[in-house]
Amino acid sequence: MPLFRRVPKRGFSNFDFRTDYQVVNVGDLEARFETGAHVTPEAILEVGLIRNLRNKVKVLGNGEVTKKLKIEASKFSKSAEEKIKGAGGEIVVL
Repeated sequence: MPLFRRVPKRGFSNFDFRTDYQVVNVGDLEARFETGAHVTPEAILEVGLIRNLRNKVKVLGNGEVTKKLKIEASKFSKSAEEKIKGAGGEIVVL
């Protein structure tokens, strides 16, 4: 038997406790929603930017925002917050 199979395995795995996020960029939200739209995870699912509602949604700052949007998500990156607020939008953390 090789040594790595003889030695007992110990340690901690974070696999069961980690939080998975579905990522959406602000540029994609800009392209898919109208000015003044209320963007919820359900609306993002209808548009096809996420696959399901089981995982949380995180908005990243890739792209530009010129429309005033009210966006609800579980988490926002700092650059996404700045871009949305700079365009006159609103952020709601779920």
